[in-house]
Amino acid sequence: MTRVTNLFVRTVAHPTIDIDKSEYDLDTFLGRCKHFFVITNPLNLFVSDAELEKAKELVIACRENKPLPDDVAEGELRRAKILYDSAFHPETGQKMNLIGRMSAQVPCNMIITGGMMTFYKSNLEVFLWQWINQSFNALVNFTNRSGDATFTNEQIAQSYVLATSGAVVTAVGLNKALKKAPPVVKRMVPFFAVFAANCINIPLMRAQELKCGTAIYDSDNNKVGYSKAAAQKGISQVIISRVFMAIPGMLFTPFVMNHFEKKGVLTRMPWITLPLQVALVGACLIVTTPVGCALYKQNATLPFDQLETELRDDLRRRFQNKPPQEVFFNKGL
Repeated sequence: MTRVTNLFVRTVAHPTIDIDKSEYDLDTFLGRCKHFFVITNPLNLFVSDAELEKAKELVIACRENKPLPDDVAEGELRRAKILYDSAFHPETGQKMNLIGRMSAQVPCNMIITGGMMTFYKSNLEVFLWQWINQSFNALVNFTNRSGDATFTNEQIAQSYVLATSGAVVTAVGLNKALKKAPPVVKRMVPFFAVFAANCINIPLMRAQELKCGTAIYDSDNNKVGYSKAAAQKGISQVIISRVFMAIPGMLFTPFVMNHFEKKGVLTRMPWITLPLQVALVGACLIVTTPVGCALYKQNATLPFDQLETELRDDLRRRFQNKPPQEVFFNKGL
C-alpha cells in the first residue's frame, strides 16, 4: 500500500504534486538521511515568521486542493513543505518554539557540548553545564513529543524539575566517581552523563504519553485510539537516536583534545580549548543530527498483536472483528 509521508493530516492530492510525499524514499535509511539533512538545516532558523506562515498556507492549500497562484512552481511548493516540516508540529500543526526545533540542534548543541567538555573538572562546572544542557533537552523533548496529549503547567514544571535534577545528579556522581581516572576518560564524563541523562530526561518530559498513550492511526489515516505500547516504542527509539547523535562528537573530541594537551598546544594557547571543542563537536553534529533522526521512521508502525489487550478488544469491536493488522504513530524526534 502506498502511504503519504504525513500520517496525521488528511491529504487531498494537488493536481500536480502530492505535497505530503517526500522527494526522498522514507522507507530507506538513505532516503530518510537526505530528508532530515534539509529539515535539520540550521539555516531554516533564519526564515522569518511571515515566510513560515506563507509556507504553511501553501501546504494547507495544496492539501485541500485549493487554487494556487499561477506562478507557484513545484520547487516553491517543495521548499514550502521543507519549511513547514522544520517549524510546525506534524500532528498538531502548531508552530514549534525556535530553540526546540530540530534545526536548532546543531548550533545549540555544539555550544553546550563544547562547554560541557571544556568545563568538567569541578562539581560546580559540571552542575552548571549539565543544568543548561538538560534544560535545553527538556525543551527539545517537550517540543518534539509525539501525539496530541495535553499537559498542564504543573505537569510540565514537575517533569522539568525531575528530568533536570535527575540528570544533573547523575553527571555530578559520575564526575566524582571518575576523579582518579586517566585524563582522556575524564574528558568523556560529559558523554556518560548525557547517555544516562537522556534515559531520564526524555521519558519524564514525555511522561503524559507513557501515562495516557500516544495517538495511533489506521492505514487510511483515521485516529483509532491511544496506545501506551506505541509511546514506549517511540520513546525508546528517540533515546537511541539522541545518544547516537552525541557519540561521535563526545567520544572523538576527547582523544583529539588529549593529543593536543600532550603536545603542549593547550598549554601554549589555553584560549583555544573552548572554540576548538565547539568546532569539533559542530562538525560531527552536522552529520550525526540528520543521521540520528533517520535511524528510525518518524511515522512508526506497531503490529496489532503488540497493542494493549483492552485496545485490541476495542478495535475488534469497532472493526467488526477485522481490525487493522498494524497501526501507525508519530514517534517524535
